[in-house]
Amino acid sequence: MDLDKFKVHGEPLIYGAMVSIALATIGILVGLTYFKKWGYLWREWLTTVDHKKIGVMYILAALLMLFRGGVDAMMMRLQTAAPEMKFLDAQHYNEVFTTHGLIMILFMAMPFIIGLMNVIIPLQIGARDVAFPRLNAVSFWLFFMGAMLLNISFVIGGSPDAGWSAYFPLASLEFSPTVGNNYYSLALQISGIGTLITGVNFIVTILKMRAPGMKLMKMPMFTWSVLITNVIIVFAFPVLTVALALMMFDRLFGSQFFTMANGGMDMLWANLFWVWGHPEVYIVILPAFGIYSEIIATFSKKNLYGYTSMVFSMLIISLLSFLVWAHHFYTMGQGAMVNSFFSITTMAIAVPTGVKIFNWLFTLRKGRITFTTPMLYTLAFIPIFTIGGVTGVMLAMASADYQYHNTMFLVAHFHYVLIPGAVFAVIAGFHYWFPKVFGFRLNERLGKHSFWWIVISFNVTFFPLFFLGLMGMTRRTYTYSEESGFGPLNMLSFVGAVGLAIGFLLLVYNIYWSTRYMPRDTTSDPWDGRTLEWATHSPMPIYNFAIVPTVQTRDALWSAKQDNIPLYDDTKITKIHMPSNTGKPFILGVIFFILGFALVFSLWIPAILSGIGVIVMLAFMSFDRDHGYYISAEEVIATEKKLKRGEIV
Repeated sequence: MDLDKFKVHGEPLIYGAMVSIALATIGILVGLTYFKKWGYLWREWLTTVDHKKIGVMYILAALLMLFRGGVDAMMMRLQTAAPEMKFLDAQHYNEVFTTHGLIMILFMAMPFIIGLMNVIIPLQIGARDVAFPRLNAVSFWLFFMGAMLLNISFVIGGSPDAGWSAYFPLASLEFSPTVGNNYYSLALQISGIGTLITGVNFIVTILKMRAPGMKLMKMPMFTWSVLITNVIIVFAFPVLTVALALMMFDRLFGSQFFTMANGGMDMLWANLFWVWGHPEVYIVILPAFGIYSEIIATFSKKNLYGYTSMVFSMLIISLLSFLVWAHHFYTMGQGAMVNSFFSITTMAIAVPTGVKIFNWLFTLRKGRITFTTPMLYTLAFIPIFTIGGVTGVMLAMASADYQYHNTMFLVAHFHYVLIPGAVFAVIAGFHYWFPKVFGFRLNERLGKHSFWWIVISFNVTFFPLFFLGLMGMTRRTYTYSEESGFGPLNMLSFVGAVGLAIGFLLLVYNIYWSTRYMPRDTTSDPWDGRTLEWATHSPMPIYNFAIVPTVQTRDALWSAKQDNIPLYDDTKITKIHMPSNTGKPFILGVIFFILGFALVFSLWIPAILSGIGVIVMLAFMSFDRDHGYYISAEEVIATEKKLKRGEIV
């Protein structure tokens, strides 16, 4: 075995990262052993099928990835802060911007969204869990192992270096001979399978497990957004699965699907990637629209304006998201007719999106607005996202796109879309639902400090990139000359990035400070909420609701509080059926990780053995006859009494 292919050479930063990973791993192992937490870790987390705990694990993983991707971003901004910088060489810069894009979109934004939907959706629809709790655990562990597989690439073997879109022939063995793009194809494949399973699981959960009386048009807007998002996942992710499989065959077995010779077609990859890639943007943005809708209605003390039009707007957006993919390569020679078609469909998306902006504004109109931290993020989202949308329409015009294409203007545009459209939303949702999960609120003063740092610094970081793009600075440029005149605006952007880092560090400090000092919320409804998640205790018992609520109006809890419409038809507590914990999803995830790692380095014997292990585990899980367990009525009554006294169970 050639051990040299596992090594990554040349950069002190790499060696520092290796040492820090080794020290962190040793620290975790020693801590778990010293405090005797191995059993707790296995029983409560590694084997859990509870949707709330799985949601928390998604969010923790997303926060971890946020800081990994954030460090990548800081390195890029530092490298381009001044002309002729030597902080990173060209190859390392290629790897950093590639992993930054992959991590922020696939391993930060998506898991954060999926984490929130895991925690909140069963509560919002009055269910006790998701439809397939064990599959939910499988989804998480496949996502997590895929994320870890990609993350070890920068210390073992080398990271992918062809951009997050991995265009061919750049991603082929000829131009990218390291194992970096093997990691790309296998890590994304493993985590993508987990995401696809999540899509099926949540569609079934929402369609089949809603509380009695909750018709489709009485669902909370966040639930609607999650339903539509998961439909997009089910249609879009199989395309990525096929594309990654073909990429793997090209790189590991010498097939010619995406080559420029022997009948291959490099544009086939571009088309398949963006048939998945553009709906992917809406997979992270539509749930954000749902989060903002919940927050605006709650803190304006008003019903959501134009509920029906908002639902249909999201449906139209989801449909159009599959009809715009070619706008990502107007300049690749597909002709005026094709460009015109995709130009029109792309601009058409602005219409339903604009409808939603007006829905939110009319909800705010004459509302009794409370300026909490989640509300501040929501209010900041509207104008910033609008800038992102307007510049998107500029890019949608095919003839104009020839001027902007592949410049920093594009980089500014998608950050103006994705950061307010996804990052602000998950932070707002995190503040909003944090007390429901942990039983206490995050500190508002620290939250607002963090908000101002993040919002102001975001604009300082990315607004200059519009002008750099118009001046002709291309994206993915790792250095430039002083004569180009790009230096001052890049330095300003770097200063903004430092401010962003401070804002996110304040967010982490807020979590630490609030965990230690914030008082327990005994109301279970700290924001005077409108939907069912606020009708149960904080934190929630494992069964969510002692009695399943009955829904008669859209904002069921608000109607119960304001109009005395009862939430329960029957107040008798009965035994509750719950799923049993299991370690099989975790073990399956570990075997998938070994399989992926072995394939990355073409280690065929371990790959065959772990492949057999995957098949055996799947068969074993398919014939598992565990039907769960019951919590007796007496135990539920005792738990409810403890929760009402403010005890933690």
